[in-house]
Amino acid sequence: MKKFFFLLLAVLSLNSCVVGRYMCKFALLPEEHGNDFEGDRAKTESRYPGIIAWYDDLHQAGMFRDTSLTGEGGYKLHAVYASACDPASALGTAVVVHGYTDNHICFLNLVRMYRDSLNYNVMVPDLHYHGESEGRAVQMGWFDRLDVRRFADMAHEIWGDDFLVVHGVSMGAATTMMLSGDDLPAYYRAFVEDCGYSSVWDQFAHNLKDWFHLPPFPVLHSANIVCRNKYGWDFKEASSVEQVAKCERPMLFIHGDKDDFVPFEHLQKNYDAKVKGYKEMWVAPGSEHAMAYKDHPAEYVQHVRAFLVKAKTL
Repeated sequence: MKKFFFLLLAVLSLNSCVVGRYMCKFALLPEEHGNDFEGDRAKTESRYPGIIAWYDDLHQAGMFRDTSLTGEGGYKLHAVYASACDPASALGTAVVVHGYTDNHICFLNLVRMYRDSLNYNVMVPDLHYHGESEGRAVQMGWFDRLDVRRFADMAHEIWGDDFLVVHGVSMGAATTMMLSGDDLPAYYRAFVEDCGYSSVWDQFAHNLKDWFHLPPFPVLHSANIVCRNKYGWDFKEASSVEQVAKCERPMLFIHGDKDDFVPFEHLQKNYDAKVKGYKEMWVAPGSEHAMAYKDHPAEYVQHVRAFLVKAKTL
């Protein structure tokens, strides 16, 4: 009986390791990772008609420029940047951070909002392993926060603003929250997170249940070990709530109440975790994942504008 028990335990352990490796590869090495530029251009244009022509015209005129730097792990990372619509009266700098399997094209709506409507300079990175950037695998925001900081510091060197806001959507929102808890220079003045997850562990546990009808144990535990050994970070340490708890600077939290990809309840977890400094929350009614701007463009701009005006006084 003991032999059978240990044999069964060994088989289960082996199976969980195999499944854990599969999950880690499935989640962190997706086939498409912001590298389908034509598809992403078409998707973005379908959501916001005319925006690709707007971007292409400015890019061809030299107003959007490409840049690169060496990121975490020594990989070359790409970004585009542009001065505000009226550079002489620019109100600050915005770093716009895209989501999982996206690239700098996918949230041009926010780039246009900041540049044209709010008159901010804009820096828009392609995260590690996304778009035109190199990388080993998706980092789910944890090491990405260090790369976003590099680009934000580059933006400060270009424009010298004393007011910089980091605004991310989905995984970019988690990146933003994870960055917010670090020891940052004074010119990092505000953060906007749109539908970010409370931690990588929480998000993957939801995905396991939603897609595969599996509990976290033992698959997620096994995948976490694989990630730690192979990529040097941990699903639990990659925590938005733990980082937000250390953030003393203003933050706006946005989430659609029909979001079932990053569940709506993550909003409250993130919001409640911020116990220091100013914070605001806006729930986008009827919006699914990352659709708050698409569904409510005027309200979205209004909330962001009012938040930034408030943040400047703090």
